Amino acid sequence: MLRISELKLPLDHTPEELAAAVADFLKVAAEDVRGFTVFKRSYDARKGVMSLVYIIDVDVANEDKLFARFKGDRRVAPTPDTNYYYVGQAPAELKQRPVVVGFGPCGIFAALILAQMGFKPIVLERGKEVRQRTKDTWGLWRKSQLNTESNVQYGEGGAGTFSDGKLYSQIKDPRHLGRKVLAEFVKAGAPEEILYLARPHIGTFRLVSMVENMRAEIIALGGEIRFEQRVDDVILENGRIRGVKLADGGEVLSDYVVLALGHSARDTFQMLEKRGVYMEAKPFSIGVRIEHPQSLIDQARWGKYAGHPILGAADYKLVHHASNGRAVYSFCMCPGGTVVAATSEEKRVVTNGMSQYSRNERNANSGFVVSISPEVDYPGGPLAGLDFQRELESKAYELGGGDYFAPAQLLGDFMAGKPSTKLGEVEPSYKPGVTMTDLSRILPDFCVEAMREAIPHFARQIRGYDLYDAVLTGLETRTSSPLRITRGDDYQSLNVKGLFPAGEGAGYAGGILSAGVDGIKIAEAVAQAMLSGR
Repeated sequence: MLRISELKLPLDHTPEELAAAVADFLKVAAEDVRGFTVFKRSYDARKGVMSLVYIIDVDVANEDKLFARFKGDRRVAPTPDTNYYYVGQAPAELKQRPVVVGFGPCGIFAALILAQMGFKPIVLERGKEVRQRTKDTWGLWRKSQLNTESNVQYGEGGAGTFSDGKLYSQIKDPRHLGRKVLAEFVKAGAPEEILYLARPHIGTFRLVSMVENMRAEIIALGGEIRFEQRVDDVILENGRIRGVKLADGGEVLSDYVVLALGHSARDTFQMLEKRGVYMEAKPFSIGVRIEHPQSLIDQARWGKYAGHPILGAADYKLVHHASNGRAVYSFCMCPGGTVVAATSEEKRVVTNGMSQYSRNERNANSGFVVSISPEVDYPGGPLAGLDFQRELESKAYELGGGDYFAPAQLLGDFMAGKPSTKLGEVEPSYKPGVTMTDLSRILPDFCVEAMREAIPHFARQIRGYDLYDAVLTGLETRTSSPLRITRGDDYQSLNVKGLFPAGEGAGYAGGILSAGVDGIKIAEAVAQAMLSGR
């Protein structure tokens, strides 16, 4: 097959017009096109005309002659092999089973790939299964009742379950492992469109049933998922992992342990640091969630095409390099979504964004965050970033008035340097609720300065972004892990053999897709180590 790129058609084209366009592009008769599949579909809004842009894989007669005809044309190339190939197969008699700690996107894919290779992994998840976890999470949102072991951060599916369910990433992926992640999601119940949309998403409700289906496959292949099993210690012997100790006093022994913790497993990070596992502080970002009417974003991005069903709710991606040296940018933008309470610790306030598949809530929200670094902002060791986060989250709880209400401010008041006392036209979506105040009381001065400088720049890209009544809700502190559990080329800890740090919590991913890809890589590394006896 061959792949053609940059095939443009009008927004409202028919399937027949797409087929005709493929034949016309290749300058062949329609009957010579034996079949084609859409590999990617994006859009182009330049010059005021909205077009859909396709990458198409085509099965066509006389393929060799066509390649010769299009020699030198970068729009035509052989279709790459995107199939996934396993690195090995477990022996019939396993001497031991690998352990996966954490069952978020990274842990799910590490366990799934290991199970598909026959290694029958044991998964230890500190939180609850996804449906019970959802009930506990709603307990915080509706009743201000926090379960510190079952919430947005902890439980089956990980933090990505309560997000927009974005399935795109900027990671380099020469082996097309992202395609394997998407294919497994489709097999588990995701819509097939995620395989070809340029910026696919799933949404929380669909993720719930998908996670359950993937769990079922792991179990059917001999794997085991144990919920409410918090790892409180690691068993080390002469620089090698020998297993883990659980909060209930039990032990699970294995010479191969995957740490897929997620970015909020603070007590586990502290335990690992105490036990001497090598880790280092890393940069992350802090800020707030900003909410605008979704209709404003649609109009700014799509213009006269706003509301078109094929486009859906518009998103955006913004960045500004401030004069004080800080990067200010949008993060985890959730079209037609809600701002959610995302704390995992008592008397602390953390925000995040979430959307359903339909993306049909009234507001758009996004992280509006500023970069920070350990060298400048939180020196003092690998866990200093945790202390920095906790201090800010505690201040946000106090400024919100307690009961997990979040501090909030109108954008116009934030820019004017005065506290907000009432809402305007934008109704904040955060539950349990917000307290209008002055966010500069808890945000570092450099953060406030950089954010105020960025707003006019963002407004030039998104008309109306500087809307006075846009709502800022604080705080966004868990954009990524504040540390890295450093690993070598073999994906193992630098100083603990058999320990495989993985995913977002270990500092090697950011988002569902990249975490899933890292889970696949870790599974491969574990399999190779087990097969070679390393």
